[in-house]
Amino acid sequence: MARGPSAQDVLGRVTLVTGKEEFLSERTVTGVRDAVRRHDREAESSETQAAGLTLAALGELSAPSLFSSTRCVVVRRLEDLPDESVDGLLDYAGAPADDVALVLVHSGGQKGSGVLTKLRKLGGVTEVKSEELRTSEYPGFVTSEVRAHGATIEPDAATALVQAVGQDLRSLSAAADQLANDFPGETLTPEKVKRYFGGRAEAKSFAVADAAFWGRRRPALGELRWALDGGTAPVLVTSAFAGSARGIARYLSAPRGMRDADLAREVGVPPWKLRTIRDQSRGWSEAAIARAIRTIAQADADIKGAAGDASYTLERLVLTVTGLRDRS
Repeated sequence: MARGPSAQDVLGRVTLVTGKEEFLSERTVTGVRDAVRRHDREAESSETQAAGLTLAALGELSAPSLFSSTRCVVVRRLEDLPDESVDGLLDYAGAPADDVALVLVHSGGQKGSGVLTKLRKLGGVTEVKSEELRTSEYPGFVTSEVRAHGATIEPDAATALVQAVGQDLRSLSAAADQLANDFPGETLTPEKVKRYFGGRAEAKSFAVADAAFWGRRRPALGELRWALDGGTAPVLVTSAFAGSARGIARYLSAPRGMRDADLAREVGVPPWKLRTIRDQSRGWSEAAIARAIRTIAQADADIKGAAGDASYTLERLVLTVTGLRDRS
């Protein structure tokens, strides 16, 4: 099933991408590029950081080349745009070149909000928001992903997939893609989800993370071996670690004295998960969890291409995280 904008939606216009959810933002950027390339196979793509964007630089990026007048220009971290470049960018956005698709990516937050306000008032600007999902919205995301691949999924199955894979959108999207392609024309049920992402319950990626954040080194390594031997994708393990780390970090920074229901919303987890996070957090300091988050981010980058041995990377991640809790 086709997804994304058409060339008419993006050429001669500015696509403003705002929000903290990196996966959704990158999907929008990719969708614009694909639309331009479908329209003109010779179209050129370029990108730059807003911190170095001058009016002259924007002119160079959007100018036609010897090979094609059609271009896709991506400007990232719009919040870092220098003050002296604001007027020039607004002037261009008010009358964008017909053969250019300009994508402005803002990473979220208050920095640069004045530029966003002005851009939103221009007729040639289309905003696409990439807001972080609430816990209750993840099953709906799964449902839409499956539908985009021409399949359907039962509500209970969508919830089961979130519980098994975690709340990393990239991992959920990949899992939905896999299921939809492996069961063509069939409705996805909880049984089908469990067939792929169930198996030995302790071997799931979130079980590895759970043991690690309790500081249980040997059980965590055992769960990791079971998970990898059972075919669990390494990216799902780092996703589970990231989810656990975010939950603990949010709990540690949340205001005290809140009701459990309010605290669960603040942390971004269901109430039953809050009890686990509360208990786990007693062994973590804010400094240790911050280091754990950095370690997880590096491991995630490594298994996505910077390192050749995912098993070694994940074992090192388990050892580091459990060690950090030991010293908390």
